[in-house]
Amino acid sequence: MCCLMKIKGVILAGGLGTRLHPLTKVTNKHLLPVYHKPMIFYPIETLVDAGIKDIMVVTGGNNAGDFLRLLGNGKAFGLRHLHYAYQEGEGGIAEALSLAEDFADEDPVCVVLGDNLIEDSIRPYVEAFRKQGRGAKILLKEVSDPQRFGVAELNGDRVVRIFEKPKSPPSPFAVTGFYMYDSRVFEIIRGLEPSQRGELEITDVNNRFIEWNEMTYDILKGWWTDAGTIESLHRAANLVSEKVSRPRTAQVGC
Repeated sequence: MCCLMKIKGVILAGGLGTRLHPLTKVTNKHLLPVYHKPMIFYPIETLVDAGIKDIMVVTGGNNAGDFLRLLGNGKAFGLRHLHYAYQEGEGGIAEALSLAEDFADEDPVCVVLGDNLIEDSIRPYVEAFRKQGRGAKILLKEVSDPQRFGVAELNGDRVVRIFEKPKSPPSPFAVTGFYMYDSRVFEIIRGLEPSQRGELEITDVNNRFIEWNEMTYDILKGWWTDAGTIESLHRAANLVSEKVSRPRTAQVGC
C-alpha cells in the first residue's frame, strides 16, 4: 500500500541571492541562466522525472511575478497545474517550506532547493521513500569541503546527527538540497525557535526526525552542485554543458 503513496513536490526559490550580486539586483537568482535554461527549470524537471507532477514553487522578493510569466501553469513540463506561494522576507528554508502546508494537505513532500542541480535522477530515492512509508529521507554527497554545508554524522546505515557548517566535520558527507518528509514536518516547523541567524533551520527539522529514529539517507551518484555563488553558478553551467554534449548512449541509466 505504501508504494502507492502520493508525494507532492515543493521547490524553494525565494531569498535575495546576495551572494550573486550584482546579477540578482534586477532578478531572482532562480531565474538566472544555467547554461541553456533558467535555473528554476532544473528542479522542476528533476521532480517530473521522479514521477512527481503535483508541484508548488515557493518564491519571494520583488520578482515573484516573473516566475508566473516564465512558467505559467507548467504546461511546458507536462503539468496540468503549477502552484505558487509567496514568502515575505527571509525566514529560512523551514519557514519557506511551512508555506506549503495547505498544498501538501497531509501528503508527504519531496523538497528541492531551487539552486541545487544534480547529474542523475532522484527517482530511485523517491521510490525508496514511498516504500519507507513514513519519516524522512535526505540525500548526501561526499565533498572535499564539508565545512561549507550541513554535514551528516553517520553510524552504519543510521544518521546520528546533522551539524550545520561545522569547523570540524564528523564526515565528508554534505546534506544536499533534497529532502523527503511525511506530513509531520509541518508540526515540527511550528515548534521551531529561530536560530542565531533569525531563521527557522532545516537542520533542526532533520535532527528532529533523527531523534525519532525515522530518518534514512542515500548517497547521490554523479555530480551535485548548488548555483548560489558566482563560482558555483559558473561550475553548474559547465557541468550541465558537459552532460548535454555527451553522446546519448553515454547518458543511459542517468
